[in-house]
This record gives sequence, C-alpha cells and structure tokens, in this order.
Amino acid sequence: MLSKMVRPALRATVALALMSGLATAAMAQTAEGYWQGVQKSGRLRCAAAVAPPYVMRDPASGEYSGFFADLCREFAGVLQVNPEFVDTTWDNIVAGLQAGKWDLSLALNRTPTRAMAVQFSIPAMEYQISLAYNKQNPKIPAGATSVADLDRQGVTMAVMSGSAQDKAISAAVKKAQILRLPTNDETRLAVVSRRADILVDASDTNQLFTQSNPEWAVALNPTPALAKQGVSFGLPHQLSTADIEVVNIFLEERVATGHVDALIRKAVDQVLKTGN
Repeated sequence: MLSKMVRPALRATVALALMSGLATAAMAQTAEGYWQGVQKSGRLRCAAAVAPPYVMRDPASGEYSGFFADLCREFAGVLQVNPEFVDTTWDNIVAGLQAGKWDLSLALNRTPTRAMAVQFSIPAMEYQISLAYNKQNPKIPAGATSVADLDRQGVTMAVMSGSAQDKAISAAVKKAQILRLPTNDETRLAVVSRRADILVDASDTNQLFTQSNPEWAVALNPTPALAKQGVSFGLPHQLSTADIEVVNIFLEERVATGHVDALIRKAVDQVLKTGN
C-alpha cells in the first residue's frame, strides 16, 4: 500500500523537476540579449545611407567615414566584434532594419512615424534649424537668443524656397524680410555677399558654413527652437529595454564628455577638405 502511494509522489516529483529544468533553460535563453547574439556572430551590421557629415563613403575605396560611422566602429569595439557597413538608401534604411538585414541604422531622425516601425537610442545629436550670420553685422543685436530678437525691420533672412526651414521661419517672423532662393548654395552666397543678413538652414549645414568662414560667421540655435529632432541609432523593434540600455549608456558617456562633438567637428572638417 505504501509503495503504491510513493510511486505517484515520485512521478510528481520527477515531473516537477523536469518542469523546473525546462523553466530554468527557458529563463536562461530569455536572459541572453540581442547583443550577446551579435557577439556570437562576431560582427555588428550597420546600415549606412550617405548624408555628410553623418555618413560618408569614399567612392574609390568604399571606406565609410563620418561621425555616425565612427560611432558604429566604437560600439563594435565595446561589443568586441567587427563593424560591417551595409550600403543602403534612405528609402530602405527603416525597412531593412525591420527585416533583420542589419543591427543598427545610422543617423536616423526620431519621428513618431518611424517609432511605430523601429526603436531608437537616445540622440547622439540634436537636429534643428539654426540661424547663421556675420557677427560684425550691426543689424544683429548683441546677446540675441531667439527668432524674435532678430525679427526686425531691415533684416533679411535667406532660406531655401519650399523647405522645412522656409515653413518654420515663415510662421515665426512678422517684421523681417524673407528671401526665398532655389538652392542652399544660393542662400549661403546671399549671406556671403551681404544680400541677406541671416542664413536659415539645418544646424549641421550651418555648421559647415560657419567652419568654412570662421573669421566672421556664427550660428545661433534659437530658443524656443524653430524645429528640433534627435538624430539617433535606429534599433530593431524586438529589442528589450535592457538591450536598448546598452546602446544608451554607450552614447550617454560619449555625448556628455564632448566626444561626439569632437567627432562631428572632425567629420565637418573632412567635408570641407574633400568637398564630399
């Protein structure tokens, strides 16, 4: 009688042990994050669509440069794997990430539409519309911080016609004249020739302008901002919070210490030197 009672108990104990073992194995499998899988593969696949100074590609050697390319290499170094750049286009850079063709998409502007398809790291930099001008221009008041400070009679602002910058500045100014021109080159020339007082353009483009004219050109990121978006790594949608935190901690330190700013300046200097 006792043995008949013990046998079911033993079977239940064995079943519980098996279930416990399976649960432990499942937990161990779940605990392995996305980046551990990348480490096993030995390569970090970074999608690269050309957009100087973020991402550049030498047509002769195929070598990638630009500050987001540098960040890809540095993150690969943290993971102790080889960086692998995958050439793509801006039309496909999100879809390829969704399809698992690469692990990171470089230099993606954070938008609500994209956030429904992929995840984002914290921004490596902020994209915004800035105002570049001659610091010796008497029409520009000292200590200006906002568009309202520059919105004066007699002030001319050059902007590329129909662009996002055009829409933003047109909604913000009431007194200054807006000079709408077909291309970015023409807007820059208007400020250089003093046909216009202020160049309204993306902050990265205006950084190229000010670094190529360091003796007189300065740029203002107005407060409140005309437009502002973070520029980040695009990440696969299935990444866990812990996986995303790995990338965020990597970027957080480099942004805080000024390392990313130094990479941006290096990339801008390269664009100015090579014309790419």
